[in-house]
Amino acid sequence: MEKQDNNKKTKEQPTAHAKRPVKERAETVKKVEQKPTFWKCFSIVAGLLVWVAAVMIAVQYAIIFGLYYLIGREQLTTPMWTTVANALIYSIATFLIIWVPVKFLKKPHPDRTELGLKDLPTWADIGLAPAGLIVYLVLAVILIAIFSNFSFFDANQAQELGYNLINGFDRIVAFFALCIVAPIAEELVFRGWLYAKLRNIIPGKRLSLILSIFLVSVLFGILHGQWNVGVNVFAMSVVLCALREVTGTIYSGILLHMLKNTIAFVLVYILGMG
Repeated sequence: MEKQDNNKKTKEQPTAHAKRPVKERAETVKKVEQKPTFWKCFSIVAGLLVWVAAVMIAVQYAIIFGLYYLIGREQLTTPMWTTVANALIYSIATFLIIWVPVKFLKKPHPDRTELGLKDLPTWADIGLAPAGLIVYLVLAVILIAIFSNFSFFDANQAQELGYNLINGFDRIVAFFALCIVAPIAEELVFRGWLYAKLRNIIPGKRLSLILSIFLVSVLFGILHGQWNVGVNVFAMSVVLCALREVTGTIYSGILLHMLKNTIAFVLVYILGMG
């Protein structure tokens, strides 16, 4: 009789070893359910924006001043060396922005999906690029018309790209820098790495979407250094972020960006209209 009572007590009172997995699971669920505070989200988002801006500006000045002292001002203003400078700026800045946090802050290594490079471009990506270009142009016209009401805004201010083209070879070199290297690097950093980071950090599905698009686009516009250019590329960035959201990749964004820069290149450097 006593033996049966002991067995019953043993069944009714689980051991500490049996309790531990349940407790650990509860703690795990609790950690997953905990959301970061407002100020923590704010500090991380602000840090990401400042990091991207600081690296882009610092690398640009470092490369330009470095080449200035190495080869001189006259050589630096030639199309070939301007292209070399742009290629160095974009490649070094992209590397530092994406990989330094991984190395020194011990953050997770970004995979192809996070960078918007999952799989290969599809026909949908190719088709969305010209459609997105039309939407961007309409949005840009609307925003420029609105900002033209302010005295500080000059819609006709020329954008300084650093090229003084002379012959056909110079145009080829400049085309490579402006229409191929720049779109790939900028999409990888802004709509690839930065946009994905903000979408994962900012809480709330709708709030995360709106704020991520707005913040990425504002930063992208500010870094172009001119009001008229900044408003224009802000409109383009809004469409590029939307394409990233719809497709899950940056392929259509890269194609749209290439189309936009190519059209501008032809107008300015081939037809002499700007």
